[in-house]
This record gives sequence, C-alpha cells and structure tokens, in this order.
Amino acid sequence: MSNADSFINEVTEEVRREKLYGYLRRYGWVAVVCVLVLVGGAAWFEYRNAQDRAAAEARGDALLAALNVNDPAARVAAFAQIGTGDDAGAITGLLLAAMQQEAGDAEAARETLIDIAGRGTVPQMYRDLATFKAAMLPTRDAADRVALLTDLAAPGQPYRLLALEQLAYLSVESGDRDAALGLLRQIEEDADVSRGLQERVQMAMLALDAPLPDAITE
Repeated sequence: MSNADSFINEVTEEVRREKLYGYLRRYGWVAVVCVLVLVGGAAWFEYRNAQDRAAAEARGDALLAALNVNDPAARVAAFAQIGTGDDAGAITGLLLAAMQQEAGDAEAARETLIDIAGRGTVPQMYRDLATFKAAMLPTRDAADRVALLTDLAAPGQPYRLLALEQLAYLSVESGDRDAALGLLRQIEEDADVSRGLQERVQMAMLALDAPLPDAITE
C-alpha cells in the first residue's frame, strides 16, 4: 500500500512539473517582457532625473552669472537669455522684471509680470505676486492699478492686506479721504495683520488726521 501511494505521488508531481513547464513555454515571454519593461522604466526614470538635475544646475549657474553682471542693461540681457517659458522660469521672470525696472524699463517689466500672471501653468502664488508687482509699477494708470489690486484684495487672497493698503494710498491720491480711511481700518482690524503693516497703517491714519483706537494710543 505504501509503494502504491509513493508511486501515485511521484506520478502526480511529474504531472505538475509537466504542466508548469508547459505554462512556462507558453507564457514565459510575458514574464520576460514585464522584466524588460520594469528595467527599462527604471532606467528611463533615472535618465530623466539626471536630465532635470543637470537643467536645474545649469539654470542656477546662469542666474548666478547674470546676478554678477554689473551693468543693468547687460544684466537684463543675461536674464532674458535664461528663458522664462517653463514653470521654473516664473522665478526667473520675477527676477527679470526686477532687473528691467532697475534698468529703467518699467514698461518691459510690466509686460514680463503680466505674462507670468496670465500663465496658467505657473503656481497661483507666483501669479498673484506678479500681479501685485505689476500693479505697483508706475506705468499703469490708476484705473488699471485699482482693477488689479481689487482682485488681490478679495477675501482669502494671500496678498489681500497689502492690496488693501495700496488701494488706500490710491484713494488718497484721488482725493477720497473717507474711502482711504475705510480701507486702512479694515487692515488695522484684521486678525492677520503684521506688526509692520499695522504700524504703517497707523502712520497713514495719523497723516490723514484720523483718531486711533484707544487701545493703540494708550
């Protein structure tokens, strides 16, 4: 009985091996393809990472070289050659706009900033910053500046308080003292106002002969 069981087990194992070999002969190429895909994908991923690192290093070197140029016009030309078309170029674009303004070309700086602000692939924080900087440039008339700042002054916007401050100053320029004071009080009463901004607001209110709250004057 024991020999019979052993014989049956041997036959069963042989049948299993034959089936396994059959599966391997029939579907083994699938496993080979999977391995090749995994290895090829890993190699491509490493290659792309190396390319991105090299591009980032090259951009960083170019930025440092441009910043070390003494002549403002030549520095602007050096920044312009770096390129501002991709997502990482948003920071380069902001620097380029600053260099253009320093070189006395405020109109070119405005165009650079408006381009960044309107680029949908750029992170929103950079787009908002570009809009705010564009609104600060003297090339824009009061109506355009108010339009840009009004969008930034909406609740929840990161530059809301700074935009309200600039709107208050524009109201002063237009002779609307009451509107300016209303905006300044909004800033002063906001829970997120920084100490520096609060001090600027208080100075502006004093300049407009507005009484400060007792908690501040005491």
